[in-house]
Order: sequence, then C-alpha cells, then structure tokens
Amino acid sequence: MSIVLASASPRRKELLEMLGVTDLKVIPATGEEVAPEGVGPEELVMALSAAKAAEVAKRCDRGDVVIAADTIVWHHGKVYGKPHSRQEAIEMLESLSGDTHQVFTGVTVMYNGHLDIQSEMSRVSFRQLNRQEIERYVDTGEPMDKAGAYGAQGKGSLFVRGIYGDFFNVMGLPLCRLGEMLNKQGVGLL
Repeated sequence: MSIVLASASPRRKELLEMLGVTDLKVIPATGEEVAPEGVGPEELVMALSAAKAAEVAKRCDRGDVVIAADTIVWHHGKVYGKPHSRQEAIEMLESLSGDTHQVFTGVTVMYNGHLDIQSEMSRVSFRQLNRQEIERYVDTGEPMDKAGAYGAQGKGSLFVRGIYGDFFNVMGLPLCRLGEMLNKQGVGLL
C-alpha cells in the first residue's frame, strides 16, 4: 500500500513527509477544475477535491490510499484562488488587508473502495498592509501559486495577525482532519 497525493503542491508533500509518510507517491490531477455552480465554499472545495481523487485513483493500484485536497480563500462572498497575474495578486492582498477571511480546504480520501470527503475551515486575520509592502511581497513570487495570494508559512506570515483553526489547513492540508479520516479507514499515521 502506498499513499498517493493527488496534488503537485510541494507544501502538501512536505506536510505528509513531516508526518513520516515514507511510501508516498505524488500523482497530480491533470484535468481541468470545473467548479459546480451555485454552491458555497465548503461544497466547492469538497467537489473539487473529490474530482481530483477520482481522476488520480484511475491511475493507482487498488490498495493505494489516494489523498486529494483543494484550498480556497473566501472573503466577502468571493472565492480567491491562485492569482493569474501580478495585478490580481496585489488586488487580492489589498482586499484582505486589515480584515479577516476564511480558508476552506476540501479533503478526499479513497481507499479500498471507500470514499470520504470532508472540509475544514480556518479564519485568518491580516493586519493593515500598505501598497509598497504588498508590491514588494508580490515581487518575491511567493504569492503566485497560493490561494489568496499569500503563504502563511512563508513571507506572508508577516501579514497574519492571527489564525483561528487548523494552521495546516491554511497551508492547504488540514492534518488533524486528515488523520481522523485516515484512522476511520484503518490507515493510521502513528
């Protein structure tokens, strides 16, 4: 049995390795993400993670454990995914400045024909940011592959006044929730 991470995220891979997962395969989903219409953030991330897991499971051995995740930032009724441009990253950070937003991650675990799909939500409060520091941060390149245009585990931590909930959820993989899901399927990480 291998644990298969259906993600190209280096952060998710690092988190699983931090937990001691040694037989880890990384097989990113390659299909286009199609967001269901008219759903809230929780349903959105759950649907996207389930689609990634289903796609990758077709390329795995039956005894493998497939883990997929999808993370978004939700702020004032709007989804903030990964920015597509420098300007979009600046606009996202300006919007998050001095306010609290939510980070949602959908997690799907597939193992031996069993499917478990759950979500986690954390609240993140930013201090007030000025345009100059936002531009300097965006110019580091760090925000460009992260939902909401920041990494709480990197230089973006300089903006975070507080996190309420699972810190690892903000990084893209809620470890406590994942551990519960794996335990329920008989795959303990301890």
